[in-house]
Amino acid sequence: QVQLVESGGGLVQPGGSLRLSCAASGSVSSINVMGWYRQAAGKQRELVAVITDGGITQYAESVKGRFTISRDNAKNTVFLQMDSLKPEDTAIYYCELDRWGDLDVYWGQGIQVTVSS
Repeated sequence: QVQLVESGGGLVQPGGSLRLSCAASGSVSSINVMGWYRQAAGKQRELVAVITDGGITQYAESVKGRFTISRDNAKNTVFLQMDSLKPEDTAIYYCELDRWGDLDVYWGQGIQVTVSS
């Protein structure tokens, strides 16, 4: 019903920047929450940032001030601008979409972000 495709990951040095994009397609409601989660090796998946269709955002404390989430509602796309990257940001990043009135949560396939010198 909903497909999420991430792009923009890769390898970057500490202090560098990356921008992740996630395009949603299919039966996407205009009322939804989109966000980014990440899972580092040996750790549980954690919330990074989420944004509502109205532009309300929420960030994990570990990324606040360094990451910025935004979205283009017309294109059903969510972005994550990551600045001042640290090695501890290394993880697989997953795009997520939650439609209001729908119990299902939709996930992208995940994209690798590696911060290393």
